[in-house]
Amino acid sequence: MNIDLLKRLCETPGVPGQEDRLRDLIRAEIDGLFDEVREDNMGSLLCRRNGKGDAPQKIMLLCHMDEIGFLVSHITDKGFCYLHPVGGFDPRNLFSRRVRVCTEGGDLPGVMNPGGRPVHIATPEERKKVPEVAEFFVDLGLGEATKDHVKIGDMVVMEEPFVEMGDKIVSKALDNRIACWLGIEAVRAMGDHAAEAEIHVAFTCQEEVGLRGARTAAFAVRPDIGIGVDTTLACDTPGVPEQDATTVQGKGVGIHLRDGSFIADRGLVTTFEQLAEANDIAFQRTMLRSGGQDGAAAQQAAAGARAIGIVVGTRYIHTVTEMIHKSDLEAARDLLAAYLKSV
Repeated sequence: MNIDLLKRLCETPGVPGQEDRLRDLIRAEIDGLFDEVREDNMGSLLCRRNGKGDAPQKIMLLCHMDEIGFLVSHITDKGFCYLHPVGGFDPRNLFSRRVRVCTEGGDLPGVMNPGGRPVHIATPEERKKVPEVAEFFVDLGLGEATKDHVKIGDMVVMEEPFVEMGDKIVSKALDNRIACWLGIEAVRAMGDHAAEAEIHVAFTCQEEVGLRGARTAAFAVRPDIGIGVDTTLACDTPGVPEQDATTVQGKGVGIHLRDGSFIADRGLVTTFEQLAEANDIAFQRTMLRSGGQDGAAAQQAAAGARAIGIVVGTRYIHTVTEMIHKSDLEAARDLLAAYLKSV
């Protein structure tokens, strides 16, 4: 299992609209895996492996590159940077975080905290309050010199290491560097196998702000079958009712049936389940009440496509402690590779 690649993917910063470092990393990693690699006008990386047939069907994997993060929106005269979020944050998870501010001159360390009085001088009412995201700021320790280094629009990401904990992996940005890893490793697992179908892997941009890159990429490719590759919730933890767990870690890859953006094609669900059973790959069905993923963009592009989601259950999603089970990731890779070999 290529843990080093996943580590490099997770630790490379890239928020919506600023995925260029990820794109460069992926482009170098996939050298020789595809017949064509091109970048579209939005910044998604579109990769094609030719099919053998005269008019092959188009299979498209959509794997978004961006992570949730921030853009600098204001810098005070004292050097405190206020932020606009790009992606969904729960402010309860933002207290006292180390961050990286990515500037034209290089990356700078900073710390994030909300405005207001610290615990020693806060009132009882202030201690109970959960600040809004807009109340958080970044301190780079540079004071007035901050404006000499940081510009409005510079990217800010969480600064946390990638770690292995037994059978688990913990990192920021597993949503959705997992999918980037799967898009590469599933095709790599095909080896020299020449599929009848034309296989497209799109490493898309700006998913966390509305599936934007996937919409344009899917419209360009116009797939017959779209596979949204992503994380999903694993709420198999204390305090969550069993019916809301979504997935259980260690129980296999998730075959995603619906969320707030799409409903999977039933025939594809059957196909993937039969492949999993035939190849002894652990799987579980998943659904979400809300949310969305890139498979929806493929389903609705141009004249439409059959679509499904292939997902990996992730604990503590949209935090710096996102956690996956290695066996679930391996199962997702093996199922995708088996499918691509079968088409």
